Amino acid sequence: MKTTLKITVVLVMLFTIVSCNKKTRRNYQYMPNMYQPVGYEPYQESDAFKGDMEAQLPVDGTIPRGYSLYEIEDTTEGYEEAKAGLESPLDSSAVDYARGKELYDIYCGICHGNKGDGQGTLMKREKILGVPSYDTRELTAGSIYHVIYYGLNSMGSYANFMSEEERWQVVAYVEKLKADLEK
Repeated sequence: MKTTLKITVVLVMLFTIVSCNKKTRRNYQYMPNMYQPVGYEPYQESDAFKGDMEAQLPVDGTIPRGYSLYEIEDTTEGYEEAKAGLESPLDSSAVDYARGKELYDIYCGICHGNKGDGQGTLMKREKILGVPSYDTRELTAGSIYHVIYYGLNSMGSYANFMSEEERWQVVAYVEKLKADLEK
C-alpha cells in the first residue's frame, strides 16, 4: 500500500511538471511592463529641446514652488541688518515648540547642546571648540535666522536642510532656550 501511494505521488508530480512545460503553448506573463518597458522620448517630440540638450534652465526671475526670497546679504552688514530689522512671520499660534525642539535636536544640539549652553556632544569631545552659550550672546530672531540661513564662523549654512517655516520654528525654540538660560 505504501509503495502504491509513493508511486502515485511521484507520477502525479511528474505529470504536473511535464504538463506545465509545453513548448507549443504560450506561458502567462504577469506584469509585462516589468519585462518589456514602454520607451518614451518626451524631449524628442518638443521643439523646445534642440540638439543634445536634455533640459532647460529656469526662466530668469522665477522662484521654485515652496521657496521665497531672502534678500539680506551674507555680510557683516547683512547680519546687523537682520539682527535689527528681521522679524519672525510666525504668530504665537503658529509656533510649535515641539517641532522646533525636534529640528533643533537634529541639526543644532550636537554642537550647541540640548539646553543651548554650548555643551553639545562635539563640544564635550573637543571636536569643535568655542561654541558659546545662548545666554552670553545678544540674539534676536533676525540674527538667529540669518545664522541658520548663511552660517557663521565654523558653523555652516542649514538653508538647504530646512524649509523657511522650519527655520523659523528653530528660531522660536532657540529664543525659548535663551529665555530659559537667563532665568
